[in-house]
Amino acid sequence: MKPTLAFLAALLLAPLAELHAAESKPNIVLILADDLGWSDLGCYGADLHETPHLDLLAQQGVRFTDAYAMSVCTPSRAALLSGKHAARLHMTIWSEGSRNGPKKRKLIEAGSLHDLPHTETTLARHLQKAGYLTALVGKWHLGDAAHYPETHGFDVNIGGTQWGAPNTFFWPYSGSGRFGPEFRYVPHLEFGKPGEYLTDRLTDEALRVIARAGDQPFFLFLAHHAPHTPIEAKADDIRHFEAKLRPGQQHRNAVYAAMVKSLDDSVGRVLDHLKERGLEQNTIVIFTSDNGGYIGTDKGQTTPVTSNAPLRSGKGALYEGGIRVPLIVRWPGVTPKAAECREPVVLMDLFHTLHPAGSPGGDGLDLQPLLRNPDAGLDREALFFHYPHYYETTTPAGAIRAGNWKLLEYFEDGRIELYDLGNDPGEKTDLSGRMPEKAAELRRRLHAWRGSVGAVMPTSNPAQAPETPRPGNK
Repeated sequence: MKPTLAFLAALLLAPLAELHAAESKPNIVLILADDLGWSDLGCYGADLHETPHLDLLAQQGVRFTDAYAMSVCTPSRAALLSGKHAARLHMTIWSEGSRNGPKKRKLIEAGSLHDLPHTETTLARHLQKAGYLTALVGKWHLGDAAHYPETHGFDVNIGGTQWGAPNTFFWPYSGSGRFGPEFRYVPHLEFGKPGEYLTDRLTDEALRVIARAGDQPFFLFLAHHAPHTPIEAKADDIRHFEAKLRPGQQHRNAVYAAMVKSLDDSVGRVLDHLKERGLEQNTIVIFTSDNGGYIGTDKGQTTPVTSNAPLRSGKGALYEGGIRVPLIVRWPGVTPKAAECREPVVLMDLFHTLHPAGSPGGDGLDLQPLLRNPDAGLDREALFFHYPHYYETTTPAGAIRAGNWKLLEYFEDGRIELYDLGNDPGEKTDLSGRMPEKAAELRRRLHAWRGSVGAVMPTSNPAQAPETPRPGNK
């Protein structure tokens, strides 16, 4: 009888072991918006935009108030997927910008890699080795065809190319002229129809990935192009927000508001699909953005794309409006509901949080302690930022945030600015003159960090001459 009982016990325990293994590999849906500002969601204070699905997601998980990205897209994406700071990777500007910078400014921009090196092991590669189906749907912007998602651990690549934005958000999503003479297209989205909208179509493809995964755990990186330029949206949605415009609103662009609505609708469809398939309780859902909102104007428009108020400035700058982003995490069984976390975090923390083997070495930290207890702290002394390039919102600069203290250093002339974010989140009062010792301390720490990661600096330009700032929006 003993062998028989042992055999039966093994049969009974096997499904439990399989269940435990499945639970130890939760599905991961990481939704990344492009150029979405910190205050562009209802749950972050938007006054024109409507984001009911994202607001609900925030009620179901943890909303971070002080989450950071790099100040432009490619560096943020590289940092997120590698767990390493963009300065350490030497990827500090968007891919196209790494090949052709301004020639007549005071400084020659620092060199920046166009391609994410294959020597970097991405989050997708780690999850792929752990048995996940890995899929990129949407924007890639981390290199040429030899460095596309398939070469970095993604089993599926739908739409990912070297370009940072589509020529148009309407099918067939191709053409030239918007970003120069080069013909751009979004691959693998054939057989659409006139009027089809890119955010909707990428969502369709994302839902197909989830369905095709079957019983295999999956990592879906849904990297939307919205609400990056071109600022285009569906006509009915535009009319809806035009009718909502009122004097005194911070957000004034009805077309952009309509783009944000489509983005929110996409999140709602993904959440509904997970629930319908019985996957809701075993799927981590994360929503964030790759940099602050773009505050310039799109071609043919006179209204600024968005406002990051009460934060200062926008995309490109190292002021809060350029680097602080929304971040919402729902992890069933881990995150409490309707929680707010005020601890400063940064996108590369997500790599270390989602890594299947825990938090390996790198420049980020595992956020699970905060996800379980949003009032907990992290063992991190400071966050650092490095943008040795020009943009319409900034000249080359670096920054450090230590506690509530924030120092910016501008490389053209060495000018510094010091802010107390606890009392002055809008960075209106420069305290560097009143608190020279604090400013000097933070400057030393910033310089030491740059040395430790091998950050590349801009150099003096002997041929300097007046020239307009590098234009956005790439």
